[in-house]
Amino acid sequence: MSKGIALILGARSAIAMAIAHLFAKNGYDIQLAARNPDSLAADKSDIELRYKVTVTWHDFDALNIASHEQFVEQLPLLPDIAVCAVGYMGDQTENERDMKVTSMVMRSNYEGPASILAVLANSFEARGSGCLVGISSVAGERGRATNYIYGSAKAGFTVFLSGLRNRLSKKNVHVVTVLPGFVATKMIDGMDLPSKLIGQPEEVAVGVLKAVQKKQNVIYVKPIWQLIMVIIRNIPERFFKRMNI
Repeated sequence: MSKGIALILGARSAIAMAIAHLFAKNGYDIQLAARNPDSLAADKSDIELRYKVTVTWHDFDALNIASHEQFVEQLPLLPDIAVCAVGYMGDQTENERDMKVTSMVMRSNYEGPASILAVLANSFEARGSGCLVGISSVAGERGRATNYIYGSAKAGFTVFLSGLRNRLSKKNVHVVTVLPGFVATKMIDGMDLPSKLIGQPEEVAVGVLKAVQKKQNVIYVKPIWQLIMVIIRNIPERFFKRMNI
């Protein structure tokens, strides 16, 4: 018997697919949502065959804000868990110089994810149950020259999730903020990074499942990132502004 339904938003990313597989392995039916969802045909079949669960796919555009209410209304069943893995980092230099790209980064990491989770939050609140999971980033904990546009959007999303959690805490709807740090995906291709700081998509999935099961509020996928960010947040601004990190 199914444990419930997990909706995966932004389902084509490596992190999203790892989460879909782990939740399916643990008995959840899966709703995969992404643009051009027919591209997920092989993934849908794979998950169904591996785990003997029901998998559906759904057309979802995070940046088409006007479509979000209809998207939720047209789901065959309202999910028990919704995981938003939507995001786009881009290149900082291009982000600084091309305002269209700047807007896309900000909308992909804040406006779109916040909008769809807000719609789902209203439905979950009306039902009186559910769990919302947002994949944010440690980049949102302090602005840095190397990725402050992406980081600023993630900062907004982190605060949004915190406020949503506060609002829904007495409505039997739980909200989880996930702060992965660097993860071995296309997003960090070409970066020279210490291996100890890089997580795998499967580690993120394990962290998300654990957070949902134990009703954790904010999780750092690799504990070392919590220590790193405590240090970074507490560097005095007069010194921090001179650092190239």
